[in-house]
Amino acid sequence: MYGPTTQSPLAAEPVADVVTVDFSDVRGAPTYRASGMIYGMTPDGSQPPDHFFTDIKWHLMRAGGAQVNGGGYATSVADYRTRWDATLALYERTVALGGTFVILPHDLWGADGTTSQGYPGDDGDWTLFDAFVDQLVSDVKANDMTVQWDLWNEPDLGGGFWDRPQSQYLEMWSRFHAAVRAHFPGQLIVGPSIAAQPDAANSWWTTYLNHVKADDVVPDIYSWHAIPYDPVESAASVSSTLAAAGLTKTRPYQINEYAGREQQHPGGGAWFISRLERAGADGLRANWGWGPDLHDHAAKLLTKDGSGQYLPLGEWFVYRYYGSQTGDIVHLTPGTGTDGVATKDGAARNAKILLGSDGTSGNVTVSLDRMDTTSVVEDGRVRAIVERMPYDGGGPVAGPVTVSDQVLTVDGGSASVRVPWTDAMDGYAVTLLPPSSDTVSAVAAVQHGG
Repeated sequence: MYGPTTQSPLAAEPVADVVTVDFSDVRGAPTYRASGMIYGMTPDGSQPPDHFFTDIKWHLMRAGGAQVNGGGYATSVADYRTRWDATLALYERTVALGGTFVILPHDLWGADGTTSQGYPGDDGDWTLFDAFVDQLVSDVKANDMTVQWDLWNEPDLGGGFWDRPQSQYLEMWSRFHAAVRAHFPGQLIVGPSIAAQPDAANSWWTTYLNHVKADDVVPDIYSWHAIPYDPVESAASVSSTLAAAGLTKTRPYQINEYAGREQQHPGGGAWFISRLERAGADGLRANWGWGPDLHDHAAKLLTKDGSGQYLPLGEWFVYRYYGSQTGDIVHLTPGTGTDGVATKDGAARNAKILLGSDGTSGNVTVSLDRMDTTSVVEDGRVRAIVERMPYDGGGPVAGPVTVSDQVLTVDGGSASVRVPWTDAMDGYAVTLLPPSSDTVSAVAAVQHGG
């Protein structure tokens, strides 16, 4: 650790991007939209330890017992029961952590790409599906559960999740929607959780919208996946197609799988966090694990050493910094390839900016405007700590690395700081504090989410 230095003129190095923060433009308290994931806990719900979730303000889990054995209800009631026990364990852990549970009936049915089960409504016979719904309803009631109902994963993709015509899916959707409304009128229905971009050119999507309107089976929350799509662009497409279909949005969108394998690193994670916040959409991190890896490691935010000790990856520290952003979100204008989430907290006397990259690198200038509306300026100066969340080849890291710690001159309410973004896979954060803040305690608080 080292103390702040007085700002010196920037070297004449090219600027790759510019991000501007207006601290006077307040957008409300943080809700940590991006802090959710699909699976990522052991089937008994016991691991990973709590702090890996609470430190990142985690609050959304999407699960249904996938891959815990050879099948689900379509194979046998015994197989369903095994998957149900895992589902219940994750639900109870989620509730204990203060989160919301999104249940996945398709995994409880057995359509998770690992079995050769039939599909609901095959040959026009809905007997087995109706019995499955009755069983699922009974189990949810027996355990006094409040869930969000996400009927079927990626029904537009074909293959293991749904390998039947869309018309059969739409009939299943209507039947399931009616059952949930009848038994759980106050619980929310999520859908259709499609894989492809939900825009006007997607006939599967537009057919779905026309069906749910005509049959009065509209979901409470519209959902889709952003792999690798930009959440801001896809949310705009959803809004325009809803309007064209005569439908309205009543709750935040849910992008319930985001980020491809190649996008899961600190730079990409911070970029998706920023884009989800900008889109006003709740997000659940995609999980690319298989078998035991699906059910552990907090959806690849963690790893283990040889003794079984959990170790955080660099991206986990991105989420931890995100979880430490308190007070009010303020407006941030993104650059060409850089976006971020900015907050100010008068009570804590800090301002925090998380920065992510869409794959570009180079020097990024962060312009800080209307600093006079924050609590961090003293005698025309502010302390700026720039930290790097390293990717480090995807291995475990000890924590953020302090890149610079300097005192900036605030002129006319404005200042700027440079981030030397050498590797697009790294994430960055800029923490602003009063210049009088104690060196050791201030840096330690930044690195531990304080």
